[in-house]
Amino acid sequence: MNIAFTIVTVAAALWTGFSAYSIWAKAPYVVEPLAHYGVPQSWWFLLGLAKAAGALGLLAGLVVPWIGIAAAAGLVLYFLGAVVTVVRARSWETLVAPFLYLVPAAAALTLGVLA
Repeated sequence: MNIAFTIVTVAAALWTGFSAYSIWAKAPYVVEPLAHYGVPQSWWFLLGLAKAAGALGLLAGLVVPWIGIAAAAGLVLYFLGAVVTVVRARSWETLVAPFLYLVPAAAALTLGVLA
């Protein structure tokens, strides 16, 4: 197995898992922007669940590659949606935040497809 793929995938999974935990813990640095963007609080648990499932899928992909590719693709779509949400809210000062998650997920997807 490619060591770069493994490192990037594990890092992306941990980072995304941390994001899931942060939304479930209602960390102010996560939920305050969500409220500002107009994301209903009733969605927050499900958003965290999607992130957690993606993180677990990335890790599972280390054993079953197609699961990791599917999880990474899902996370890329999720975080592209987050970028759109931030842009629609015109919250330019927080636009970098979804990219901090999108880039590792996209890297894991790219390396997974190439592996």
